[in-house]
Amino acid sequence: MNFGLEELVLVRPCSIGEEGVKRAMHAIDILKSARICPTEEDALNGADYIVGTSGVDTANEKKFARISITPEAMAEKIHDCNGTVAILFGREDFGLDNSLVKRCDFLVTIPANPEYPIMNLSHAATVVFYEMFVHDAVRTEPQKASEHEVDWLNDYFSRLLDAVDYPEHKKEKTRVMFRRLIARSTPSTWEYHTLMGVLKDAARGCSKDGKNHH
Repeated sequence: MNFGLEELVLVRPCSIGEEGVKRAMHAIDILKSARICPTEEDALNGADYIVGTSGVDTANEKKFARISITPEAMAEKIHDCNGTVAILFGREDFGLDNSLVKRCDFLVTIPANPEYPIMNLSHAATVVFYEMFVHDAVRTEPQKASEHEVDWLNDYFSRLLDAVDYPEHKKEKTRVMFRRLIARSTPSTWEYHTLMGVLKDAARGCSKDGKNHH
């Protein structure tokens, strides 16, 4: 629930007692509505893509059925998948067997200390879900200020320099510095309106009180 996932499928789970319910906290509805399946085949029914997870680095393609990728790379790959994606986690003691690994479209391994690479299931799931969530969040960036809005920012900054009687020999270099600063920062529409409000108020205030600042 922290990362926006809602469909939980459990294969031959242990009984979920009072402790499990307490740990679920506000995500209890996800636990209550979880689908219970007798086999992995039943659990994967309806999935268009299957992502398996492994604590073993499978870089040797001659030795392993699938070459693993990082959670970050997996999140990028499945972002554009049209269909249902199943993220498959094995048991903590022996993971996924080879027949299940061969069914997976992708195999994910979380980079970890080679002396102790196997993570608890809950920790591994958290890392994988986090990468999926962040990748989607990055795609929904705030709306950027338009070219005209950026021009207005530069124009009002120039007016502010005039209003505060900024030294004439420094104005052009300062204007160029401000334009470069704004170009690098690529402000959002909200940032544009906030900054524009400050520049307008400052320019008006200086014009009214006639004070000069150097």
